[in-house]
Amino acid sequence: MVSVTTPVRHPNKAMNGKPPEVEGWLNMHVYHPLSDRLAIALCPTGVTPNMVSFGGFLLICGAGAAYTGLPWPVSAALGFLLHISWHVVDGADGALARMTGKASSIGELVDGVCDYAGHVVLYVALAQFLSLWLGGWAWAAAWAAAISHIVQSNHTETERRIYRWWAYGTGWIGQVQQQGEGVFGARNWFTLTFGWLIYPYLWLSRAMNPNSAEIDALLATGAGDPLLVERMRRIVREEARVPVLFQHLVGPNPRAIVLGISMAFGSPLWFFLFTMGPQNAMLAISVYQHHTMNRRVAARLRAELAGARSG
Repeated sequence: MVSVTTPVRHPNKAMNGKPPEVEGWLNMHVYHPLSDRLAIALCPTGVTPNMVSFGGFLLICGAGAAYTGLPWPVSAALGFLLHISWHVVDGADGALARMTGKASSIGELVDGVCDYAGHVVLYVALAQFLSLWLGGWAWAAAWAAAISHIVQSNHTETERRIYRWWAYGTGWIGQVQQQGEGVFGARNWFTLTFGWLIYPYLWLSRAMNPNSAEIDALLATGAGDPLLVERMRRIVREEARVPVLFQHLVGPNPRAIVLGISMAFGSPLWFFLFTMGPQNAMLAISVYQHHTMNRRVAARLRAELAGARSG
């Protein structure tokens, strides 16, 4: 049996081990506190993090079924509840992995595949529902919104992980892959079937953040001096304050809320339009902010390294 105590809050970390600046208000105050409690409750049960990830997949599928298969307003209420519950479960798999020492690149892949697969089911259900009124246009809107969702999710997920790598030294799949160490320590049916998805995922991340490799290299240059590395990480934290906060608007929390509101009005069309329009505009702003931030960070890191060498 695994013995678990309530995690101790570090001044720079939230209860889930993540720095608070990368978490939106709902994550910090609602979803992740519930995720931690769920993970603590699951630790003695033998439930694995991958099982929890699959449970999140089922919740998203359930949300799609409720939104489109039940009479209104029960459909809107239950669908929204199930989708919100996914946010809690989506945080619990990672928390459980950390608490039980089972965090791994494979687990990160399982989590990502379950999340994306669940939302594919959700978008198909919403498109089928809307096609009763709009016909083929519903599928066109769903495709455009789904592609927007993929790009937006890639941006927020990878920028958050890149930031944690730069600012706190927390590794992730992209950093491991960049070092050529191989993403997966073991090969099984799951990694052989879905492992290839890592490569387009990382390619899209690099396409939206092309100058991140320079910052990786600069941080690696100072790796032999812990005090220097900490000063460099402090520079990242200072420069990233606004971009890290703004990118929350591109994340999953606004989408889930807008979908709930849209379905309360009886149609997913407003959700599709929000994802294609306002959220893509916020994505463009966020990408620009990160590009500008990275140029400033790189310049300050070069100056910090030059000062360390001359000193």
